[in-house]
Amino acid sequence: MAGRRVVVTGIGTINPLGNSIEEYFTNLENGVSAASEISHFDASKFRSHIACEVKNYDWSKYFDRKEVRKYDPYAQWAMVSAEEALRDAGIVDNDEINRERVGVIWASGTGGTTTFYEESKGYVEGNFTPRFSPFFVPRMVADLAAGFISIKYGFMGPNYATVSACASSNHAMIDALNLIRWGKAEVIVTGGSEASINEPGVGSFCAMQALSTRNDDPQHASRPFDKDRDGFVIGEGGGALIFEELEHALARGAKIYCEVVGGGMSADAYHMTAPHPDGKGAMMAMREALHDAGLQPEDVDYINAHGTSTNLGDVAEIKAIQGLFGEHAYKLNISSTKSMTGHLLGGTAAIEALACVMAISRGVIPPTINVEEVDPEIDPKLNLTLGVAQHREVRCALSNTFGFGGHNSTIIFRKM
Repeated sequence: MAGRRVVVTGIGTINPLGNSIEEYFTNLENGVSAASEISHFDASKFRSHIACEVKNYDWSKYFDRKEVRKYDPYAQWAMVSAEEALRDAGIVDNDEINRERVGVIWASGTGGTTTFYEESKGYVEGNFTPRFSPFFVPRMVADLAAGFISIKYGFMGPNYATVSACASSNHAMIDALNLIRWGKAEVIVTGGSEASINEPGVGSFCAMQALSTRNDDPQHASRPFDKDRDGFVIGEGGGALIFEELEHALARGAKIYCEVVGGGMSADAYHMTAPHPDGKGAMMAMREALHDAGLQPEDVDYINAHGTSTNLGDVAEIKAIQGLFGEHAYKLNISSTKSMTGHLLGGTAAIEALACVMAISRGVIPPTINVEEVDPEIDPKLNLTLGVAQHREVRCALSNTFGFGGHNSTIIFRKM
């Protein structure tokens, strides 16, 4: 697509594998599983007792007691991730940045479900006077994370949320890419966050039989592409990227990780939760992203697969990859980092975009762990980066995310 070029100048995260970018990248490279028994609440009443939780998090390091009352955990993850990314990009204390030209496009698939559950439960059980907290709505709604970030830093550019289930963060990043291309902003804070490891979050996915029940072996429960996979492991956290117009970044001497070159979107138009069995919509999203970037399939070196560890989804995505990439599919590295982080729902694409940044900037492909025997419906000649990280030059990395409702989104990053 013609237009201004967009680069990544800052990155930040808090997720099950780390409370900073460096900790996250180290554990990704080392193939660490973040899964364990749920500690946020007593999950014994449900079929699945496991999750990938954010660990060693102390809110008092980031917020004062009065301030934190305003923020659901999903918004806390957003603000912590954004803070790290903005400092990495050299923007927080930079008075030369025109804050009227800085936007925030943030994603969350469910928003403040913890707030909604706790407030509703408290009201029904009569634990407080018959009124809801005045912070109920701003803590609950999915758009307030973007609002909170803009308020904290005075960013007055485009500001909103994207909600498309597990495709949400890719949609946020694609919107950010296009808004900068169109001249609507010079810098956009983008990414996503989720905090759904709670009774309604886990209970609802258990009711759908979507979660792994490998309760006796949590660390090996998330096993994309494995023939014995039995569902995904729910995760939480967030990831932030600073997208910036190239000339603007060069003029201020910013560090540049990579270029954001294209995005593609499609719908399966098939089923409310199941993917198209042939991966038709997924293929369309990848093809559109390549077209948008002006690239050929042969230009891609790494695909961070959606790869949730569900029976239908993993096979459909591989079919889509092989259908689009043909013989080049055998030269690709493919991996699912959800084998380590679990599935962050609306926040998942953000931390997977960060994995692509790592692959490009450090020449390290994060592995797919926990695969003991590849599903017989998946071509064994494909390089699924099994078990251990692989080192190679990555010129171009593609990241897929797909959501309930048939939402498909693909974003592509390229080495500068």
